[in-house]
Amino acid sequence: MAMDREKPGPEHIRPDGVDDATVAAVGKVSEALETVERARGHLYEFHQLLGHADLQLGDAVDQLRKAGHTEVADRLQEELVGRNVLEGRWTFQIVEEFDDGYWSTFRDLDQHTRDRLMAGKRHVFESEMKEERRTHGRRDHEAVPSKEG
Repeated sequence: MAMDREKPGPEHIRPDGVDDATVAAVGKVSEALETVERARGHLYEFHQLLGHADLQLGDAVDQLRKAGHTEVADRLQEELVGRNVLEGRWTFQIVEEFDDGYWSTFRDLDQHTRDRLMAGKRHVFESEMKEERRTHGRRDHEAVPSKEG
């Protein structure tokens, strides 16, 4: 049986009785989570960059020592190589604390909001925007992908 590609999938159709204001508000919660996800990506970038910088600094200390600059190398080694970036924390600990606290709580509450108000459905606001903006009946403007592709 051929799939109707001109209608959104049931997972993206507004539940019965849900008004426009609720769809918009729930969409805004999810949009905020998307922003947090972007921030999380930057946090992981920060984590990797700082780790790489510490390894580079260790290499620089070795080179300074070989070049006969022991005093400078020792000070860098003792005060900066392996130093916490925040009190008691390397960046992996910051990432873990963020993931276990704020990020996990935000994801849980986004899911709770969708479960309570949208029957668990995601991206209903965007699905309705797509329906409003696309050219119905035109190739490459289908509501859903084909099963084959």
